[in-house]
Amino acid sequence: MSEIREPIYYAKASVDTMMRKFQAADLPPKGHFHYHQGVFLSGVYQTWQLCGEERYFRYMKDWVDSCVDENGEIHTYDRGQLDDIQPGILLFPLYEKTGDVRYKKALDTLLPVIRDFPRNEAGGFWHKQWYPDQMWLDVLYMAGPISAEYGKKFDAPEYLDLVVEQALLMEEKTRDKNTGLWYHAWDCSKKEGWADPVTGLSPEFWGRSIGWVPVAVLDDLDFLPEDHPGREGLRRLVRELLQAVCHYQSPEGMWYQVVDKADREENWPETSCTCLFVAAICKAVREGILPASFMEQARKGYEAVIRHLGWEGENLLVQGVCVGTGVGDYRHYCERPTSVNDLHGVGAFLIMCAQMQQSWQ
Repeated sequence: MSEIREPIYYAKASVDTMMRKFQAADLPPKGHFHYHQGVFLSGVYQTWQLCGEERYFRYMKDWVDSCVDENGEIHTYDRGQLDDIQPGILLFPLYEKTGDVRYKKALDTLLPVIRDFPRNEAGGFWHKQWYPDQMWLDVLYMAGPISAEYGKKFDAPEYLDLVVEQALLMEEKTRDKNTGLWYHAWDCSKKEGWADPVTGLSPEFWGRSIGWVPVAVLDDLDFLPEDHPGREGLRRLVRELLQAVCHYQSPEGMWYQVVDKADREENWPETSCTCLFVAAICKAVREGILPASFMEQARKGYEAVIRHLGWEGENLLVQGVCVGTGVGDYRHYCERPTSVNDLHGVGAFLIMCAQMQQSWQ
């Protein structure tokens, strides 16, 4: 194989591939303000921050403008799922760069949805309004960073407190004491088919769901004041979770779909979770949460992902990405289809490239 190049090279190739395939307004699911586009365009934004090519910023803006009208109203999101709040993270840089008040109005509409979202008896957000009582790890990424940034930039400390509360509660309810890993979900009612009748926990450690956690909490910490009483708890959470995750990296550098069972039949190396873990390790090392020695595992993971990429002419293919997935048993995760260049995977890949580029030596 040819020499592995620095991350910004692959990030730009990936964004350019997607821009050739989709006009911004056509990004799937077309006509829906949803986290699929939000994750991908977060990666595009981070690529722009590193290379400064304005066409990347314009592409992000064009998609947001296809969803947000001249009055700052979003007509294409579902208030019943926090997955549809996550793309609001893109409104902050648009408001700051353009000064257009409609982006602030859109944020002012989205944040109360988080504040007022249904919670279970323990105080944790339901995953969706049609999944009562269930807490899924994914929600920390969907609702956390947007709340933290809003709380800091618009002097709304209640959102900072909310971020800390939800992250620590998720850890309390889903962390496995033996491995240090977090189960995909917890059902407070213990009624769902996948829920253990005694603990309410789902049975497996799904890679991408765990990957969202440190990526999200590290972003939360960017906006949490140094003197906030929850700050050290979140730093500890990230450190302990990533230390646990690193025990399960495969010899080739990838992490597996079901994280702790790489040696089991039917399990397979999964690209998006590997990207998220690498991104989180890089940032945690830069923030002094993990020692510099962990960069060896980050670099190993990065190089493994690059080896898994494909090329069709000038188009870069992010492969081996699990499609959107609910909660289930071991067979459920292992039998999920994989995709090429879906927005989950490309977004996670771009986030990894951005974090690795900042740590590149």
